Amino acid sequence: MAGQALVTLFLCGDVMSGRGVDQILPHPGDPVLREGYIRDARDYVALAEAVNGVIPQPVDYAWPWGAALDVLDRFAPDVRVIDLESSVTTSDEFAQGKAVTYRMHPDNVPCLAAARPDVCALANNHVLDFGRRGLEETLAALNRAGLRPAGAGRNRDEAQRPVPVPTNAGGRVLVLSCGMASAGIPSRWAAGEGRPGVDFVPDLSARSADALVRRLRAVREPGDLTVVSIHWGSNWGYGVSQSQSAFAHRLVDGGVDLVHGHSSHHPRPIQVYRGKLILYGCGDLIDDYEGISGYERYRDDLRLLYFPALEAETGELAALRIVPMQARQMRLHHASAADSGWLCEVLSRAGRAFGTQVEPELGGGGTLTLRWSRH
Repeated sequence: MAGQALVTLFLCGDVMSGRGVDQILPHPGDPVLREGYIRDARDYVALAEAVNGVIPQPVDYAWPWGAALDVLDRFAPDVRVIDLESSVTTSDEFAQGKAVTYRMHPDNVPCLAAARPDVCALANNHVLDFGRRGLEETLAALNRAGLRPAGAGRNRDEAQRPVPVPTNAGGRVLVLSCGMASAGIPSRWAAGEGRPGVDFVPDLSARSADALVRRLRAVREPGDLTVVSIHWGSNWGYGVSQSQSAFAHRLVDGGVDLVHGHSSHHPRPIQVYRGKLILYGCGDLIDDYEGISGYERYRDDLRLLYFPALEAETGELAALRIVPMQARQMRLHHASAADSGWLCEVLSRAGRAFGTQVEPELGGGGTLTLRWSRH
């Protein structure tokens, strides 16, 4: 691989900047919630403080990213993709049938901009938590800030349109964002003709996978790499169903270079199929979950920054480096050596069926690396 041009991406799981996170930022929105037990978003701040200490308020916009921003500067990825799992709105139109809702005040958008994402994937189960008006306000707020949304739009064509990002290698990375009912997205949220919504994938069939491939092929140019960023699957657990794996494989067989899966609250298995990277679930990155108990065995306080390097000509994975973080006081800190070791063990065990293992990078200063069978 020596001498070959590489394209490095930054990928992560869910950035849930609403609710408690929004409340500690300079412009907190209305804290009212309609959850079964908590009716005020500030209570999530209090739960986090009870576990890890007082959070100074208001924090600056970069606070939630913490040490991750220095890591991003050090890796200097060509393309940065986040899954923004929150509406950005002042709307009080709570979505019917939603037990949990996320909204961030539009004036707090600089918090997202602090990480300089090239694409904000929006096809998820919280972007319409405050109705179609809330979605339209979200799109407007992101566009004003120069943050490009994907996977949601004012109509079907806009929601389904892949977002192209130029790279230093001279080509582009096309990012297509979509989501499924298995991640809690109601089918009624699907964008339609003249109806705002998300790029909703109805099932894990070969027909659905092929439809995504056709849309990418329609706009792909020589030198382009393609990413399908997909919100799917359950919140907890390391198992990957045969149908989910078959869907990801079908995408790769059709020419997709990387499958960026998210929705799970903790990292899930990693696969390299025909030389292409499949992340079945990246885990949360930013949220207000610190004080919530019940799933401690998954260590969802540990978060991962993914930096895959792809060969510019073929899209094949040259290397995957992973930087583990820990959330404390709604801020990302470097994970300890012990916690990094735990992540290596868990992800290697989860990836055994896919022929992958995660281990510390030699001299990597806490960075992890993926090993996989290349035959």
